[in-house]
Amino acid sequence: MPFIKLEGGKISKAEKEKLIIEFTRVASETLGIPKEAFMVLIKENEMDNWGTGGNVLSKVLAARENKQ
Repeated sequence: MPFIKLEGGKISKAEKEKLIIEFTRVASETLGIPKEAFMVLIKENEMDNWGTGGNVLSKVLAARENKQ
């Protein structure tokens, strides 16, 4: 059973549903495997669980917003 995984920040239920539909459609068409065979996992992470440049992502994003 093919498995597709996306890790990212928080997203809405509608966005998740659209991603699952589109990931499955594209993978099925590309690989020639029935849609029913695919499993899709969307893993949401808090911004404080990510880091870049030695800082937690929530602080990095807040600093970027303050510059705009």
